[in-house]
Amino acid sequence: MGEITGVVEVVARELLLFAAAGLLIGGLDDLLVDLLYFARRLVKGPATPLRSYALPPPVQPGRMIVFTPAWDEAPVIGAMLSTALSRFRHPDYRLYVGLYPNDPATIAAAADVAERDDRVRLVIGPRDGPTTKADCLNTLWHALRRDMAVEGFDAKAIVLHDAEDVVHPDELAVFDSLIEGRAVVQLPVLPLVVPGSRLVSGHYADEFAESHIKQLVVRTWIGAGMPLAGTGCAISPSILGRIAALRGGDPFDATSLTEDYELGLRIAELGGEGLFARVADGTRHGVVAVRAFFPATLIAAVRQKARWMTGIALIGWDRTGWGRTLAMGDHWWRLRDRRGPVAMLVLAAAYLGMVADALSVLLHMIADTPLPPVHAGLKFLFGINALLLSWRLAVRMMFTGRAYGWREALWSLPRFIIGNFVALAAIPRALIRYVHVLRGGVAAWDKTSHRFPDLSPQP
Repeated sequence: MGEITGVVEVVARELLLFAAAGLLIGGLDDLLVDLLYFARRLVKGPATPLRSYALPPPVQPGRMIVFTPAWDEAPVIGAMLSTALSRFRHPDYRLYVGLYPNDPATIAAAADVAERDDRVRLVIGPRDGPTTKADCLNTLWHALRRDMAVEGFDAKAIVLHDAEDVVHPDELAVFDSLIEGRAVVQLPVLPLVVPGSRLVSGHYADEFAESHIKQLVVRTWIGAGMPLAGTGCAISPSILGRIAALRGGDPFDATSLTEDYELGLRIAELGGEGLFARVADGTRHGVVAVRAFFPATLIAAVRQKARWMTGIALIGWDRTGWGRTLAMGDHWWRLRDRRGPVAMLVLAAAYLGMVADALSVLLHMIADTPLPPVHAGLKFLFGINALLLSWRLAVRMMFTGRAYGWREALWSLPRFIIGNFVALAAIPRALIRYVHVLRGGVAAWDKTSHRFPDLSPQP
């Protein structure tokens, strides 16, 4: 019994030491982001918030083009298009919907809306699906170019949306005003909490609140490239044209699993100015943002997180490399983007270490032997990490509360654990997909099922 207890103690101590050191590095890294955010607030002072109803009118109003790629989206695409048509307050726009010839249900749902409104343009690609989202976007790009040549109009901005998005009425007007002189404008994405899935779907709300209120602000402030969210962003056709010319005609990389992330960095590398725009809409705490239901089950959430981890942290390392020479802010943030697998390894060590430590305590109780003292250095690391964790949870609550109110801020505490579990479970799937790509496998659209919220007035 004594030998077994000794082995368990060694395993627990080494795992906890490794985890404590890793958590300290990650915690200090996150703390630096927080300090930069608050420093920016102090340096720049309280900024005058942008308001959708007070934005300057566009100097050259133009047609806004909305790209919506759709594979296996029959349950949501009709409601999404109908809602967008009824909500958008802009005099000149067109919706381009990317479809696949082997997806008749989605084609039928989109065609039902297109028959009633000629602002909806259906584009059925030449290949069966699923390919990749980027491949579908390229199909839409070429269809737009053909239409512009035939009809003789110019597109002022190309707006990206997903098939499950709930658009904001002022969105296109905001883009029309802010895109002038810029390459890209990104709006906040505010995930909706799915009824009955407050823990799983809600953890996306916490993560996006912190990312789109704090992290993107700091990222752009220090000069790092702004990745796009893949939805709720307006891109200048001229910058897409430049990228297309460099890629042989396609602006979106069809081999990428995270084309939005890579596109944002590519635009920054070409010198395009990006703006993350948080614009008040005149309602109480309301902002012009994209809202949508995110995965509501653990399995669906793990699949989505695995795709993000594969595309950004694993494949992205090879595909995007590093930033410009001496662009230390960009280097640092790309390293943050890629720390996910290492962070999950540290987290796994922490959980395993706690299990081993609990087993050690149990063995000592059974043998009626005294517990060994905890090393002073390990105690110190535990104390620092406890303080950093408390700070991290407080900051997350603050940003979740700002976006969703105090009730969701309280729910962000248990959702922090759920988010860790989802990320840990996503690692094996991400590694399998990464190995598949390394061995020459073709990237495919690994999407999750979507649902559209009921927007009818409640009695």
